[in-house]
Amino acid sequence: MSWSAQQYSMFEQQRTRPVRDLVAAIATAEVRTAVDLGCGPGNSTEVLVQHFAGAAVSGLDSSEDMLVKARQRLPGINFELADIARWQPVQRFDVILANASLQWLPDHAVLYPHLVAQLNRGGTLAVQTPDNLNEPAHLLARDVAVNGPWAEKIGDVKHNERHTASYYYELLSPHCSTVDVWRTTYHHPLADGHEAVVEWFKGTALRPFLAPLTVDEQASFIADYRQRISQAYPAQADGTVLLPFPRLFIVAQR
Repeated sequence: MSWSAQQYSMFEQQRTRPVRDLVAAIATAEVRTAVDLGCGPGNSTEVLVQHFAGAAVSGLDSSEDMLVKARQRLPGINFELADIARWQPVQRFDVILANASLQWLPDHAVLYPHLVAQLNRGGTLAVQTPDNLNEPAHLLARDVAVNGPWAEKIGDVKHNERHTASYYYELLSPHCSTVDVWRTTYHHPLADGHEAVVEWFKGTALRPFLAPLTVDEQASFIADYRQRISQAYPAQADGTVLLPFPRLFIVAQR
């Protein structure tokens, strides 16, 4: 499944707001080194650079297309092509940021403590993950996949399991001095209505459904999905759709 920086960046303003809220909650007093895991096109990395002036900030992503955009955006920052699941840094960090990236990886019971172990004492792991598998956008995608002519190809596609706030609190507490977990639902106004909702999820959640399909099948899938989305998300009087988007935040200090 290849990532498209252009598709992802269509809603950059909305996607960047949660990471600003996340970084603002980091309490580490002195930040000399920070890394952005799953940096995408660099919007989240830029938040780190702006918030921690003077810190040595770096980023990594598994998509070369994303890294091209990130390097154009922040030419002075070191960006690395790498897989978070296999990340073994040679140094420790004061801040490790993972904004909307770790939900794509399995085995959080091992991954999260491993990330904390890469922190300096007093350092912070700051994570934001979408918590929306039970929202209509996801439920409808699974319904289209199971009931369409492509069911043999994608009927069993599932996103990784999402865990509760208490799960992460219990997981991280033995490794951290403080663990702060909260959930926020953003209501993003999308002026282009239902088409914008479809375009939003084409860049993320729909990728594993669309990747195995032919071009014609993708078009049919999107047409069916768009019709269902138009019924599930009522438009405002001016045509704007408010997209509810729940997200889980974790700020854990070693």
